[in-house]
Amino acid sequence: MERKYWVPALERADLILTAISRKPGEHKMTDLCDETGINKSSMFSLLRTMETLQWVVKDDSEAYALGAGITYYNTVYNESLKQNTSLVERFMVRSAQSVKVIGETFQLSILDRDEIIYLAKQEGPSLVRLESSPGMRFPAHATAMGKMMLALLPDGELERRYSGKTLTAVTSHTLTDWAEFTGELSDIRQAGYAVDREEIIQGISCVAAPVLDAAGNAVAAVSTSMLQHAFADKQEAAVREVRELAGKLSLS
Repeated sequence: MERKYWVPALERADLILTAISRKPGEHKMTDLCDETGINKSSMFSLLRTMETLQWVVKDDSEAYALGAGITYYNTVYNESLKQNTSLVERFMVRSAQSVKVIGETFQLSILDRDEIIYLAKQEGPSLVRLESSPGMRFPAHATAMGKMMLALLPDGELERRYSGKTLTAVTSHTLTDWAEFTGELSDIRQAGYAVDREEIIQGISCVAAPVLDAAGNAVAAVSTSMLQHAFADKQEAAVREVRELAGKLSLS
């Protein structure tokens, strides 16, 4: 990350929390100043703020420990990991049948800002192997799964993630015009599925559908990808199968 975007106060807060986590209940304010190099005036303000946010708590001896606010974030993070793990397990079980029906590879991803992160892949019998291993990231606007999840973002969230309304071309087929792109997202919302025609990989097309939580929010997406000539023959069946798979994985 470029230093011009760095926020020093957040870095100092991280130093304090790290020091406290290593020796909970042992550091007083002066100890924290010595360990982090932060002056007393700044330390006082930071600790008072973190106490108010319940990131840290002070005992009767004025020594600090981590507070309930940090515990909350940890709980949410762990729960998110459990949900993703459960989703991956269910995807691997359910998508095996989808691969048999379509004869192509199926994938699962989540949206992270303006990118998708692949969580899992069920390989099809095709000799063509897609570069979509778990953990890999791709620009959301150039993928069917990304466009599907972007289309279902709350009002205003799309513009926040693309404040400059700039869309980078990945292939010659990638949509880069903002008005055209948002128009396609509107069509995707209506249709309930998204298609990428050689927008992320030349010669490969993909169709995706959303995985919804109990409240109806898109928490992930599933897709099937194939060579363009195969897609021309299988598109209707692929749309039907990917939507059925997404429905089986959804909680709504």
